[in-house]
Amino acid sequence: MRVAIDGAHIGSQADLHRILAGPLDFGPYYGHNLSALWDRLSTDVERPVEIVWENAAVSRGRMGDEAFEAIASVLARAAAEDESNAPDKRLTVRFT
Repeated sequence: MRVAIDGAHIGSQADLHRILAGPLDFGPYYGHNLSALWDRLSTDVERPVEIVWENAAVSRGRMGDEAFEAIASVLARAAAEDESNAPDKRLTVRFT
């Protein structure tokens, strides 16, 4: 599965959580915070999945560096956890 996020529509961490929750099927009890995002990405999201954050620089500008880096690091860490898995068992992340 490929999930494309348009950074032009992300101005806060809340926006990103809302946008990811649907296509990745986080369910009604998703906590909409960084810990909940890590939990879902590291254990619950069916692989393979590619998350592509388009216009990431626009999001960074709107969210601020600290908020952007907090989310980007969770996404990158989840992808790094899967690097040794077979390609059909990986979560990958790209920022464009």
